[in-house]
Amino acid sequence: MSDSSPPRGPYRGPPSQARDKRERQRDREQAQAAAPRRPAPPRVEAEAAPAVDRGPREQRLYGLNACLAMFRHRPGDLRKVWLLESRIPRLKDVLAHCVKHRLGYTIVGEADLQKLAASQHHEGVVFGAVPAPEQSLSAWLRELPPGPALALWLDGVGNPHNLGAILRSAAHFGVAGLLLPKDSGLALSGAAARVAEGGAEAVPLVRLGRADNSLAQLRSAGFGLAATVVRGGQPLFGTPLPERLLLVMGAEQTGVDPLLADAAALRLEIPGTGAVESLNVASASTVFLAEWWRQRRA
Repeated sequence: MSDSSPPRGPYRGPPSQARDKRERQRDREQAQAAAPRRPAPPRVEAEAAPAVDRGPREQRLYGLNACLAMFRHRPGDLRKVWLLESRIPRLKDVLAHCVKHRLGYTIVGEADLQKLAASQHHEGVVFGAVPAPEQSLSAWLRELPPGPALALWLDGVGNPHNLGAILRSAAHFGVAGLLLPKDSGLALSGAAARVAEGGAEAVPLVRLGRADNSLAQLRSAGFGLAATVVRGGQPLFGTPLPERLLLVMGAEQTGVDPLLADAAALRLEIPGTGAVESLNVASASTVFLAEWWRQRRA
């Protein structure tokens, strides 16, 4: 009985004659050649992979008051804790937080803690933490409430211990913000935070843009500019200070930049015996801040 099923492909020979491998390959090539070709898809150039955002770097903070203040204000930024065994009672809440949120903490010896802090002044504890972000001037001004306010502009100050001492006084006297020039290398470090004794968490750090634009923004916000000078200024005590005061403190060797001094409505000096040329910038800042505080509450 003959097979009446239709042929399966281009082969046209008798159904009983089998096709060898070469014939089947030839049939496939002929079928492909006869089929209409689809247009090639447009070529798309590969885009460079976007830069990976690795998030903020981790910072080592040390000193008991500095670490406790950081934990009170920003517990979510804590990443690691190293401590002496003797500090466990004082840091119970911190360790409980670490257990709850699966953060690492390690009991270490004195020598290890000195290495972690890169300082002998660790006071028994070191935190690994995300640094507090600096604010822009525009963002800081938007959040500033109306009424009396004191801002401190550090011009040329570069010593982290001076920064820490200024932050401690600034927190004590209610400074609204510490303004840092655009090109200044000054920033909050572990050493500055320790010297600040918790004050670094209470005073925002504000990174400025161009000096002329920054001054214009601050004036528009109602701030009066006062430059501090060693001599030739008005005596601080007895000079009425603006309710919204921008106080510019200069470096101990060079003082306030002449451009800033010339732009100031007030040039203030701290009267004294003259036995020394001047106070250092941290001590002088404390005197100026205290007088502004006194006048607001007189």
